[in-house]
Amino acid sequence: PKTSGCEECQAEGTDWVALRMCLVCGHVGCCDSSVGLHATRHYKETNHPVMVALPNKQWRWCYVHREYS
Repeated sequence: PKTSGCEECQAEGTDWVALRMCLVCGHVGCCDSSVGLHATRHYKETNHPVMVALPNKQWRWCYVHREYS
C-alpha cells in the first residue's frame, strides 16, 4: 500500500470504516460503508477494476464484473 489509511480521508481529515487497495497502482481508499467512498471513486476516475480488502487481503472485488474473488 502507498499509505496506512485512505489517502483522501487523510487529506480531508475524515474517518473511514475499512480500507481497499487498488491492485493496479496501490492506491488506498475507503470502502463504500465510509462517507467518502474513495475506493469506488478511484475506480470511476481511473478504470482500475480490481481492489483488495485491507489489511488481511482475504478477498478481492472486481468493479467490472461486480463480483468477489
